[in-house]
Amino acid sequence: QVQVVESGGRSVQAGDSLRLSCAASGLSFSNYAMGWFRQAPGKEREFVAAANWNGGHTAYADSVKGRFTISRDNAKNTVYLQMNSLKPEDTAVYYCARRSIGLLGRERSEYNYWGQGTQVTVSS
Repeated sequence: QVQVVESGGRSVQAGDSLRLSCAASGLSFSNYAMGWFRQAPGKEREFVAAANWNGGHTAYADSVKGRFTISRDNAKNTVYLQMNSLKPEDTAVYYCARRSIGLLGRERSEYNYWGQGTQVTVSS
């Protein structure tokens, strides 16, 4: 059985940094791409970042490129999202998701398992 659990969300000030973690249970974690999405109140869930099976290929939304970094440690079954220079518009619930293949994807429909989300609030 696959479980995905995010952690690390909290309230911070604009300009601060924060690292989110995502632990995924189940067999063969290293076979699958992992992604981060976020959803702000009243808005649709949007793509943030993704990494392929070994982290050798990554992708980012234009809104976070240069500020956020996705990485993974397959030995720990964990993927991370390092967020720097946070802005109020980054405020959202952040979700971690696992795909069923090793290639990364940028669409919600490409991911099969989802965590419950972790709240990130950025105040000015």
